[in-house]
Amino acid sequence: MSNNSVVSTPEPPVKPKVAAAPLQPSKISYRDSLSKDLPAGLVVFLVALPLCLGISLASGAPLLSGLIAGIVGGLVVSMLSGSSLSVSGPAAGLTTIVLGGISSMGTYQGFLVAVVLAGLLQMAMGALKAGVIGMYFPTSVIRGMLAAIGLILILKQIPHFLGGDSDFFEDLNFFQADGRNTFSEIGYAFTQLLPGALAIGVVSLLILLLWERKFIQRNRVLKLIPGALIVVVVAILLNLLFRSVKPEWVVANTHLVNLPTISSMQDVLGLLTFPDWSVLASSKVYLLALTIAIVASLESLLSVEAVDKLDPHKRNTPPNRELLAQGAGNMVSGLLGGLPVTAVIVRSSANINSGAQTKLSAFWHGILLLLAVLFLGPVLNLIPLSALAAVLLMVGYKLTKPALYRTQWKLGWEQFLPFVVTVGVILFTDLLKGVGVGLVLAVFFILKANAESAFFFHHEPSFERGTIHLKLSEHVSFLNKAAIATTLERFKPGSHVILDGTDTVSIDYDVLEAIENFRQTAPERGIELELRNIPQVEVLGH
Repeated sequence: MSNNSVVSTPEPPVKPKVAAAPLQPSKISYRDSLSKDLPAGLVVFLVALPLCLGISLASGAPLLSGLIAGIVGGLVVSMLSGSSLSVSGPAAGLTTIVLGGISSMGTYQGFLVAVVLAGLLQMAMGALKAGVIGMYFPTSVIRGMLAAIGLILILKQIPHFLGGDSDFFEDLNFFQADGRNTFSEIGYAFTQLLPGALAIGVVSLLILLLWERKFIQRNRVLKLIPGALIVVVVAILLNLLFRSVKPEWVVANTHLVNLPTISSMQDVLGLLTFPDWSVLASSKVYLLALTIAIVASLESLLSVEAVDKLDPHKRNTPPNRELLAQGAGNMVSGLLGGLPVTAVIVRSSANINSGAQTKLSAFWHGILLLLAVLFLGPVLNLIPLSALAAVLLMVGYKLTKPALYRTQWKLGWEQFLPFVVTVGVILFTDLLKGVGVGLVLAVFFILKANAESAFFFHHEPSFERGTIHLKLSEHVSFLNKAAIATTLERFKPGSHVILDGTDTVSIDYDVLEAIENFRQTAPERGIELELRNIPQVEVLGH
């Protein structure tokens, strides 16, 4: 017997994996873990502080909003989440949604309503046990979404890196209302650059690149000091040095962090931004809330899954409880004027690498962020925006590394095409359209693969003519109709065809109809057909 063509019989449909219940390792008491959790919380605070400010900047939101989100992530989400080591706060993955959302809603106060509604949706998903949602989104599309966000971060931060003013960040779209596009806007920024801001940005970027080197990461002391913190300190000192050495290079106050100074509790209440509930009459707020809820949920679920793999105690996070915790966090953050909150892998991995044992470290980092807002405003206001832009350039690069594109290419067209199309459509339109087009393309490849795996056949030469044995898989749906009908049409006169449904559990009527049509025309085509365990159906018109 010689096999001319063999297509593997498909496995039975695999049900989506439901996350197992959390493991029950030996209980780690908060008292026993204090000596490790408090230092780890300090490290996470030092990582989170510049990122909270930088993500606010990239989102076109008030700088205080990122710190509020970080505080809520530390104080609220950490206590409600079932994860022992994940850290929540504002995420780079949501910057494009926030920037576009503020623009579409008209005001930041209107945008906050969408954040609160997104939190409600997340809590509803958690209550409905929709924690498996992340398993229904193709990895190629999720990677494409994050890679596109990385590219947008890079492109939109270049003006601040050069010393450009905030006008460069008012339009997220590639084709902008002022007639320019993203690339021409960068070209225009070069004509407005400030030497002092550029110098600080370049030095900051070099420090971040240096901090990625192996000799730094191998040093027990240096690896615990976040590169972003070194950047902030050096940037402040450089700008102070310019005042005495090269006054014309001093970065003006308009290009420094501008947080309000707090001197009393009355100031705190006066600085909080509250939602403008009048936007509930607009349909745009509901679509925006759904977008935030889905993307924030995906990012959180993917992050806690990665954290669980890094956890030395191998504890598992209940996904439904995580959605409830993230939803509560977004509601609180939105009500207080903060950015959307998600579990964030950068801060979480810093937490684990610093020796954290329990969620106390994330809670402690939230307390430190709150203290920084209350008492360190004058110091934070010395940070040049170009230094934060350098931090975000590195964040963007890590989201869209060339290695990611190489990996997707090696996986084949089925993975690469949805990935690269998602990236391109997001860059030139918006995130929702990009993910939508990427999903359609990914589903097309899934359906194509499903259609092609309905059967296998082989050719058996006999004394007079070849016998073609076509065996159907266990489940044959209407999705397989095209592949089966096309294969049957290719058989030549004189063929002996065995259509075998012996191992088949179910066959859709659509497929049975195609087989019946072939059975009725086979004699005219000179084809001998043998059906095994395949029922005949009445075909309309015969």
